[in-house]
Amino acid sequence: MREPTVRSLLLVDSNAEERRLVSTVAQRADWMVVGAADLETAIGLLQGPHGREVRAAILSSWTASDGPRLLEALREERPELPVIVLADEGSVELAVDAMRAGASDYLSKPVAPERLLEALNTHADRRRPGGELAPLSEKLDVDLSLEQLVGAAPQFRSALAVAAKAARNRLPVLIVGEPGSGKESFARAIHHASLRARGALVSLDAKLVGAASINSELFGHVMGAFPGAFAEKQGRMCEAHEGTLLVKNIARLPAETQHALDRALATGEVRPVGCNGSSSVDVRLIATTSRLLPADFDSRLKERVEHTVVILPPLRERSSDIPALARHFLARIAEQPGMRPLSIGNDALAVLMRYGWPGNLRQLSSVLFRAAVACEGNSLTADDFPHIAIQSRFTGRKSDARTELSKASSDQALAGAGPVTIFDDDGHIRQLSDIEADLIRLAIGHYRGRMTEVARRLGIGRSTLYRKLGDLGIDTAA
Repeated sequence: MREPTVRSLLLVDSNAEERRLVSTVAQRADWMVVGAADLETAIGLLQGPHGREVRAAILSSWTASDGPRLLEALREERPELPVIVLADEGSVELAVDAMRAGASDYLSKPVAPERLLEALNTHADRRRPGGELAPLSEKLDVDLSLEQLVGAAPQFRSALAVAAKAARNRLPVLIVGEPGSGKESFARAIHHASLRARGALVSLDAKLVGAASINSELFGHVMGAFPGAFAEKQGRMCEAHEGTLLVKNIARLPAETQHALDRALATGEVRPVGCNGSSSVDVRLIATTSRLLPADFDSRLKERVEHTVVILPPLRERSSDIPALARHFLARIAEQPGMRPLSIGNDALAVLMRYGWPGNLRQLSSVLFRAAVACEGNSLTADDFPHIAIQSRFTGRKSDARTELSKASSDQALAGAGPVTIFDDDGHIRQLSDIEADLIRLAIGHYRGRMTEVARRLGIGRSTLYRKLGDLGIDTAA
């Protein structure tokens, strides 16, 4: 029986406490962490008898002055060693400097455990050339209105139409989509288009908060409520009073918390942990999940949040949107310090359109950022994305290639066709009823669910509009 391969992680940081924190996270995924307080110790470990077992390195104290020197020394010793940079500041400028100095990836502190493990696993897999700066796309995020969200594919326009109508009421919304598909952007757009736009949008990621502290984070606690509660804490629900509470990964909430959240939403009363009294709040809930809520989820809360469901398609199901998305992301990247405007050629767009994007929009944004940093010309070409062209050979995922994408469909997208698509992915012209449904969804999204305005702009009466909605099977429950 073959012995398992040892994966060692070299962690370079003079701060012992920082080394301990990163080690705790990495060891969850069976990484053996070797700590080094300085460069000399790190080089000695790489040259030692077990140096070849080191599959990745982390520089946890990046500075503009010392970082490039440390990175260069590690590269000289092990040119192919992936080096991930952690920095105290979430600055895109620091990320650009680190990448240009040769970093494989860049994470800002405090780094979420799953982000760190994702970066380690990506860069340590020798079959996968070039990682993708997955967390960096979040630094490029800006609040976009519903009208500004980029996409023309039918499934996306359908989701946008539901979101636009949902924004006009006060009821909970559940946004369903794969990781990286834009759920948080949709949530922010719904909030800013709602009557609560002047209120706060407060978020809580249930995946990042432990079960022991989730109630405290959500509802707050009083001093002395539990060991370590040295002061009173206001919960996220109170912070979101007269605004919106965004609960990301809501399916990860413990059963007890699900029940308590439903009770708080039903009564408008929040009871902090350890408190006999309660506070009145007026909160609108938007929740996100990567898949539909499981059967064992609290039935009352499930019924409440599933009143309106926005289902976001994965990027592989809307390849025709990639040219517009790529140009959108490049425009955002060009606004960052140290970056410049770049165009992108049709040969590059064709490569991107035929990839399956398991990481969705987040991965696309990160890939474009990496290419933009390395580009020496004024336009990105297919040569700037060699890892995308060969990725599907190594992962074994059928979704990593879009071989069925037709030339008619890709040509339409590359030509910058309008927001209503004419061709299916197989190259056939879509049915007239489907195109008409897309146009109506586009109008609903564009005019934020104001159906009188939608009817007027389409040149039909409201009764005719609602008849068409029924005939075409467009959901009007939002």
